Amino acid sequence: METPSASPPRHDLIRAIGRWSLVALVVNSIIGSGIFKLPSDVAARIGNYSPYAVLAAGAGMSVIIACFAEVASRFQQAGGPYLYARVAFGRFMGIQTAWMLWLGQVAAPAAAAHGFVSYLGEFFPHAEDRLPRAIILTVLVGLLTIINIRGVRAGAQVSNLFTAAKLVPLFAVIVLGLFVLQHQHWTIASAPVTSPATSQWLKAMLLLVFAYGGFETALAPMSEAKDPRRDAPFALFTALAACTVIYALIQWVVVGVLPNAPHSQRPLADVARIAVGPIGAALVAVGALISFYGYLSAKILAMPRVPFALAEQGDFPKVFATIHRRFHTPYVSIVVFAVMIWGLALIGDFKWNVTLSAVARLLYYGVGCAALPILRRKEPKGASAMFHLPAGNFFAVLGVILCVILVTRVDFGQSLILVATIALAFVNWAVVARGNAAG
Repeated sequence: METPSASPPRHDLIRAIGRWSLVALVVNSIIGSGIFKLPSDVAARIGNYSPYAVLAAGAGMSVIIACFAEVASRFQQAGGPYLYARVAFGRFMGIQTAWMLWLGQVAAPAAAAHGFVSYLGEFFPHAEDRLPRAIILTVLVGLLTIINIRGVRAGAQVSNLFTAAKLVPLFAVIVLGLFVLQHQHWTIASAPVTSPATSQWLKAMLLLVFAYGGFETALAPMSEAKDPRRDAPFALFTALAACTVIYALIQWVVVGVLPNAPHSQRPLADVARIAVGPIGAALVAVGALISFYGYLSAKILAMPRVPFALAEQGDFPKVFATIHRRFHTPYVSIVVFAVMIWGLALIGDFKWNVTLSAVARLLYYGVGCAALPILRRKEPKGASAMFHLPAGNFFAVLGVILCVILVTRVDFGQSLILVATIALAFVNWAVVARGNAAG
């Protein structure tokens, strides 16, 4: 079975992403559009139990993230889950994982771009009309594309800026909500839900696991991280802890302040409206726009490194590994990724893109967890782990089981596109395998 070396290949990429920039990139990749709608959806299923579900989902996601932390600590190359699957299971599984990763991580920012236009409609009523929508999406995606082509350092700085900016309104909602709760003598406003059914708990957990997802985005550009093997585990665990605290406090505030939390269309804005009036709701809407765009910036920074990694390993056309002579960035991959986001945002709505991303994500999470015990046995040359997960084999099996359980709760309405993606990946593998055999 062919496995690439884990030592970094020779290329002209610049290692400019430091430890805390990597933490910011993980946070920016996790906290996207869902936080501005998710609390009411979770409350609709399990009501006042929802803050506990947020903590439980964080614990469940920690199993998957812990597995990825050890696996990531073995590599310095770009590619993330694609690279892990290729080294652990061979070229075929690597290419299949890469296409699933590509599908999930194109659809997710496309959903964020669509959400940005929707929220902009609060201030510009014609934003969702066909022509203005196309112009807005072109400007949004085009600007980030230019920034990231001009250098990974600039892209990382933009991601850092948006990470800080998106956290400000979230912290403001938490503080305002706690202030209201104090005046209510910590009495929960929402009507209690007694003994939610197991199916409702599972549906709530599914939503929350998706909310915690996206961390894998930050693992794609490891060829441009300063010390990826040490920094990746630190960034993953630090970001998970921060996101768990933020999500739990937001959920508590929403069910505590809003009398009818399950039916709120804009729960965070409604909390701000109760606390300080219409101006608070408007500020949260601005925060949502920042969050959407920040999420988009993280994806355009990191995910073009996946086709770059494929091309670098000979699994994709060489043009995708082309490095800009002046800016030292994989500009072809960046442009292609940006165009695909732009296209999906134009043709699909928010739910359509989220469904695509959700299905693909569970599949490659399971592969990533399964790779841990395989890599421990194989120990590719130069790929010993800088972080060793205690009881790693047990957690790897547990992570796979969690993914299997959750995938049974997914709406496979977009299964045709999923099947088409698997077929394209198979053709991709067949072409490169035949080329190698002929060579």
